[in-house]
Amino acid sequence: MTTAIRMAIRWGLGIATLVGGCWLGAPVSVDAADRDKLLTEPGVFGTFAVFALDDAWMKQNQAIRISQLTLLKGVVEQHRERMAIDIYLMRGLSEKADLMFRVHAAELRDTQQFLLDLQSSPFGKYLKTVGLMHGLTKEPNYVRGLPDQLKADLKGPNETGPTPYAIVIPIQKSADWWALDHEKRAAMMREHMEASAPYIPTVKRKLYHSSGLDDLDFITYFETSRLEDFHSLVLALVRVEEFRYVQRFGQPTLIGAVKSVDEVIEALAQ
Repeated sequence: MTTAIRMAIRWGLGIATLVGGCWLGAPVSVDAADRDKLLTEPGVFGTFAVFALDDAWMKQNQAIRISQLTLLKGVVEQHRERMAIDIYLMRGLSEKADLMFRVHAAELRDTQQFLLDLQSSPFGKYLKTVGLMHGLTKEPNYVRGLPDQLKADLKGPNETGPTPYAIVIPIQKSADWWALDHEKRAAMMREHMEASAPYIPTVKRKLYHSSGLDDLDFITYFETSRLEDFHSLVLALVRVEEFRYVQRFGQPTLIGAVKSVDEVIEALAQ
């Protein structure tokens, strides 16, 4: 981040600004949400909100863009009291989107308020919604009867260090899948897990259940520093029997770079 942008961000965040009924800019005294708990426990709502910046954004001078981006940071930090918010830069990797937010919250209405405050902020008026997906985290329900070695492989450690890429793939299964008995589905999911196990060390993943919350059945989220391993993982999964029952895979497939809010500000302020 350039010195000029850093100074502008510090100056901008020192000004208390009223956004969405909350004063932003002053230090928050309320404890931040328990991020680890929200990211690991079942029964948490996960939302993926994807936005593009309209053409008017780049027509402003840099100083104005920076001042509006500091308000983005204020909205995010204010709502981190109640939820876990991750941000991804899609510009340069997507032809239709610039930003993606992944939000975990105990109550979906908290996510709704965050997105309302975001879009009503001076920065938010330049955002066009490209996509919005909701899901719920749940306990794994196909794990009974797994071989001990497969259980150990599935619990194996992920690679340490940064994972700069995130990929999101929505999935919808066919009616035939849901008509199968539980044991048949479980057997196919065991094959699915066996195919994916070799990639656990380098591809982190998380599953969200969307039936009844969205026009999807699942949202699959991945993080990796090795896109070639992710590519091989997908090729392995499309070969198993369970994939025959996948009616929608991607459409869209979302890819972005994992970034801090400050890194996003630097990129969009250029």
